[in-house]
Amino acid sequence: MLADDHRILREGIARNLREEGFDVVGQAQDGDEAIGMAEELNPDVILMDVTMPNVDGLEATRQIHLNQPHIRIVMLTMHADHDVFAKAIRNGAVGYLVKDCSTPELVEAVTMAAGTDILVSPQLAATMLDEVQNLGGAPATAGSGDEHDISPLEIEVMQLIVDGHSANDIGIKLGISAKAVKENLTSVYAKLQARDRTEAVMRAVRMGIVHLA
Repeated sequence: MLADDHRILREGIARNLREEGFDVVGQAQDGDEAIGMAEELNPDVILMDVTMPNVDGLEATRQIHLNQPHIRIVMLTMHADHDVFAKAIRNGAVGYLVKDCSTPELVEAVTMAAGTDILVSPQLAATMLDEVQNLGGAPATAGSGDEHDISPLEIEVMQLIVDGHSANDIGIKLGISAKAVKENLTSVYAKLQARDRTEAVMRAVRMGIVHLA
């Protein structure tokens, strides 16, 4: 699903995505419409413009993530901005694109967002680290997860997810099944009392459990 108040740009993105094999199920022209459309259509991924009339993209992202946390939202903006990055992360976004990106970059971002095995897109990694530090100072030393009874295997699995590996790849690397990988991740999220993957990785980095490149 797309949400952007510029019709020509929105339709151009939709056309490019369809040509690449994606199913564009809806197009919203402002944040308020995006919220309603997301509830009605329940898309896998939303490309969400930051600046829109009525309700902006950041607030729309917050509301959609609150009610439908399984929907993966990638922000679209004209300019890279740290404050936008930080608020997007807090509101539940999983990715970030500048509007002058190429079609291959757009396709990669949507594909990554749709793949639930991907925890953090490369575009967000450095900014997430900045946000972690802003929330609580420098990350703690490694091993700080001991008090949460996070096992060495769980830490290794989470670090590999943060590095961009899929559950299947991690299973091969560690000699365990993809199901076991996901079970370890679920266990880590519960131990960190994280509401979602973004919150889990931010807490884990602050505690020194994992590290962002």
